[in-house]
Amino acid sequence: MNSDATPTLHEIRFFYDPISPYAHLAFERLPEALMGHSVHLRYQPVLFAALLKAHGQLGPAEIPGKRDWTYRQVSWLAHHHGVPLALPAEHPFNPLALLRLGRVTEQLLRHVWHGGHRATDPQRLAELQARLQTHMADCGRPWLAPDSEAVKQRLRHNTAQALALGLFGVPALVLGERVFWGHDALPMLRACLDGDPWFQGPAWAAASQLPVGVRRVD
Repeated sequence: MNSDATPTLHEIRFFYDPISPYAHLAFERLPEALMGHSVHLRYQPVLFAALLKAHGQLGPAEIPGKRDWTYRQVSWLAHHHGVPLALPAEHPFNPLALLRLGRVTEQLLRHVWHGGHRATDPQRLAELQARLQTHMADCGRPWLAPDSEAVKQRLRHNTAQALALGLFGVPALVLGERVFWGHDALPMLRACLDGDPWFQGPAWAAASQLPVGVRRVD
């Protein structure tokens, strides 16, 4: 093998909503999962509620029992992986104001999942917006007002793209035509990037061809 060969540049799209603790966990652990690979990451905030509505689903925090389990599991996962995470003062919440600030993913997710504060507290939102505006200026990037039509259209466009790809939840990482859903899919994504021969076999495509035995009728 030619050691001077240019490594393959992989493009991965990371669809997320800051309302999801699993999105925060996946974001924090991505550097480890992608280590050693040349990757261009595109972070695309989407409205998780729109994905749920399109598929006729409830979110985990809307189902008694599952809600409690979700908070317990993400707290343990954060502890297990050494990822800082504190449940916000209330959850679920309306993430729209945050999604419209989705230009700097790290600060957005940490605003929600660090400190245990209210994610939608007006003063905290104003402070976050000020920090992001300063950050954009320092980077020489234009600032778009969160309530501008351009920002609203970008969020609608991202969500429409997610639905067109068949995404049903967040976080979802898209590599080529393959979708890897959830924080626990990071090892699977890593294996794909590493060239695991399983991905060249029939199993991936076969999963979508399995016949349905029965359909539940309400």
